[in-house]
Amino acid sequence: MTVVFADIEAAAERLKGQALVTPLIESPALNERLGLRVLIKPETLQRVGAFKFRGAYNRLSQLGPDQRKAGVVAFSSGNHAQGVALAARLLGMPAVIVMPADAPAVKVEATRGYGAEIKLYDRLTEDRVAIAAGIAAARGAVVVPAFDDPDIIAGQGTVGLELVAQAESMGCALDLVMAPVGGGGLMAGTSIAVKTLSPGTEIVGVEPAGFDDTALSLKAGARQTLKPTTRSLCDALESPAPGELTFPILQKTLADIAVVDDAEVAAAMRYAFQVLKLVVEPGGVVCLAALLAGKVAQAKPGATVGLVLSGGNVDPELFARVLREEV
Repeated sequence: MTVVFADIEAAAERLKGQALVTPLIESPALNERLGLRVLIKPETLQRVGAFKFRGAYNRLSQLGPDQRKAGVVAFSSGNHAQGVALAARLLGMPAVIVMPADAPAVKVEATRGYGAEIKLYDRLTEDRVAIAAGIAAARGAVVVPAFDDPDIIAGQGTVGLELVAQAESMGCALDLVMAPVGGGGLMAGTSIAVKTLSPGTEIVGVEPAGFDDTALSLKAGARQTLKPTTRSLCDALESPAPGELTFPILQKTLADIAVVDDAEVAAAMRYAFQVLKLVVEPGGVVCLAALLAGKVAQAKPGATVGLVLSGGNVDPELFARVLREEV
């Protein structure tokens, strides 16, 4: 099953009054530094502090009465967890979230605060998919994937829908749109929306070093699965492979993938805080990191760039170390 533009439009209708229409903002200082016009979509301001609420609410709002009674189960390091937990609370259904024991404490506590039941697991020795499947079988709950689901993709695509409309209202034609890539749900949905509304706009994704599975997959012409040998500062983007549903979409829509390392991500977090006055988590800031590091060939001088800052749920101690330049 694939996702089409009409699915994203339908998702936007379901999200009215639930998801925030995040603004499109720009910084003269950033524009001057880069020689570009950068229009920033701060999903850091979205409910739960990340775009993930969009897809979660779109998926859960379509469940029937019996499914709602049994509830949902999801696995996530944090932002999808919070999105599902809040959507479930708003819709009056129970939610169980399977989270790695080393997930940022701020994300675990926030997820619990939205009313979800938390099941912790060891990401090195246990299989989160199997754990979630076991819970679903025992309770009759619906498993809500983080990205490889048509309703999730369509919900995330509302980011692109809003971005293009907001740029048009500012009198801007988008030369380039950038978004982070983990499993590919945000980028798949966003790229469908952008390419439908503005076919000439180029789309560039950004991945963290060591987890550039989509970049490798695009080069190979087929999905590739990484065997990570390290961790990334970008915990939200540590997907070992693009999704079965998301990858064919990305093959059609992406012009390129940029890859950034932890030092570049930390520098972008500092810049976002000091200049843009925004708190952005590592995985959420990768597009800004790629631009600041000069890694986006499509960002030609004078171009208008739409850029998604996808989340702001950063661990306070990590953020403090980043600001002190200890990371």
